[in-house]
Amino acid sequence: MRPRWRAFLLLARVSNLPTVWSNVLAGLAGGGALAASMAGGPSLLKLLLAASAFYTGGMLLNDAFDARFDRATRPERPIPRGEVGVGEAFAIGSALLALGLILLWPNRDALAFGVLLAAAIVFYDARHKGSTFAPLVMGACRGLVYLVAAATGVVAVAAWVGAGVMLVYVASLTVVAKRAGANARWLIPALIACISIVDAISILIVSPSNMPIALIAAVGCPLTLFLQRWVPGD
Repeated sequence: MRPRWRAFLLLARVSNLPTVWSNVLAGLAGGGALAASMAGGPSLLKLLLAASAFYTGGMLLNDAFDARFDRATRPERPIPRGEVGVGEAFAIGSALLALGLILLWPNRDALAFGVLLAAAIVFYDARHKGSTFAPLVMGACRGLVYLVAAATGVVAVAAWVGAGVMLVYVASLTVVAKRAGANARWLIPALIACISIVDAISILIVSPSNMPIALIAAVGCPLTLFLQRWVPGD
């Protein structure tokens, strides 16, 4: 049996967090709030922590809802192996979503998008098996990260377009993953890591002067691939 800390890292798929952080940077650029957030470290840190809480909470809930399915098809996952209980995963996952919302307070616009994000996460986790619209909901979760970050500035057209592009990218990735199944091998982890490249391009299109920040976002790609060697992200 693996140590509990490793079981939770696997449940939370923490290797993909760099792509969530680059989502936040791209959303800030779309909302025209990138410079201000970079200058005011605490607000940027709160956004990164909130997005991380939403992501990891959603991943725990995903495995909790999928426990019966995973016992039959993915017995290597922490819940089927008995390393983490279903109720425990539900409780901690829900607490992380609540933490994400708390971290967005007192910005009402960001909090409103955060509520939508939490709802989309729970809906996806609970209903994605056999749902035709599941890839769109998954994409919407990533797009809403853009809008949560953008709401700290102005949710302008650039933020909506960026969110839409991310929605389409992640929805397409999800469809490919479902069709490829166990044959995907390196493809799906690579496509997940490339979310950060899409973010970097988005930052450059919106604000070419923010090349250094775009490069930081792009680093999320190799960093995710590196971390996936120890904690699989799919």
